[in-house]
Amino acid sequence: MAQSSNRILEEFSRLFTDAAGAATGARREVEAIMRAQADKFLKDMDVVTREEFEAVREMAIEARNENERLAERIDELEARLVKQTSRPD
Repeated sequence: MAQSSNRILEEFSRLFTDAAGAATGARREVEAIMRAQADKFLKDMDVVTREEFEAVREMAIEARNENERLAERIDELEARLVKQTSRPD
């Protein structure tokens, strides 16, 4: 009797091990399918990548800084022009 109950336990153990392996494989497959669907969804929505966003952000920061420098330069030139035109000849 002990021998047969050991066989039954071994069979249950093997069955559960196989079931766990199958469940793990199924989980991985479902994750891969969901990841592919999410990628497709985002691509169809034309969403930018983080790298593209960061690159454009840096360009905008540089453009803003350049605009500020140019505005200061214009102010300096206008002040000089006012100074030159206000001098009596």
